[in-house]
Amino acid sequence: MGRVTERRRVIRIRDGAVSTRPDTLVAEEPLEIRLGGKPLAITMRTPGDDFALAAGFLVSEGVLASADELANIVYCAGATADGENTYNVVDVRLADGVPVPDITLERNVYTTSSCGLCGKASLDAVRTTARWALDSSPATPVRIEPATLAALPDRLRAAQRVFERTGGLHAAALFTTDGELLDIREDVGRHNAVDKIVGRALQQGRLPLSSSVLMVSGRASFELAQKAVMAGIPVLAAVSAPSSLAVDLAAETGLTLVGFLRGSSMNVYAGEHRLALPAEASTRTD
Repeated sequence: MGRVTERRRVIRIRDGAVSTRPDTLVAEEPLEIRLGGKPLAITMRTPGDDFALAAGFLVSEGVLASADELANIVYCAGATADGENTYNVVDVRLADGVPVPDITLERNVYTTSSCGLCGKASLDAVRTTARWALDSSPATPVRIEPATLAALPDRLRAAQRVFERTGGLHAAALFTTDGELLDIREDVGRHNAVDKIVGRALQQGRLPLSSSVLMVSGRASFELAQKAVMAGIPVLAAVSAPSSLAVDLAAETGLTLVGFLRGSSMNVYAGEHRLALPAEASTRTD
């Protein structure tokens, strides 16, 4: 199986001095996801948690929603011409009775980064396909303190073990509304890191993640907002900017979307009702 990191020789230049040294790089390899033996998708990922990644991807595609809908996931033997197993191909088998989506070269998806769909059609697809409302327990709505959100980036960074060695990985972490770290995954693709988080939750029978906060390194794209909604996660926070379509999706579905979460500062783009703001707080238009 592929390693998480690899070593490469580099030429280092510091203040005009030239030297050679080994450098630690994050590994990147393709993962082909098959469904019932048929190719479904290929993603570039950091090896590790491949079964969780595949399961989480299928949650975001609306195929899976609970552990009992998943029969098994296996690595495909003989993935190369000489029969060697590369551990870069997985096959997902659905439980009896779970509908298998139509798999064609022009398959009807709304979630992959290469699908090219945008605008109202993609927003409607997520809203109508999501299995859970984000406020699944109206009697005990999710509430989070801004100070708790402000502490999450440092907690995320502190838990990134591979990033400390390579500086080249994205991360996604799941927190309670009190700021307790529940899970963290790293990957070269931030969408893969989220799929690994969601897939592990599905395998453990914990979906929907209706009392959780998803924290991601980098920006909040439509794809990440969509993955949060499909997993029933009510709050998505990012250290950088969201896209316009991510904000539209958050507004459509009731997702709380926070961006530019740095220090004590943050921008709340949607779902501000979940933030425990002072009663006298007012908004100002600059």
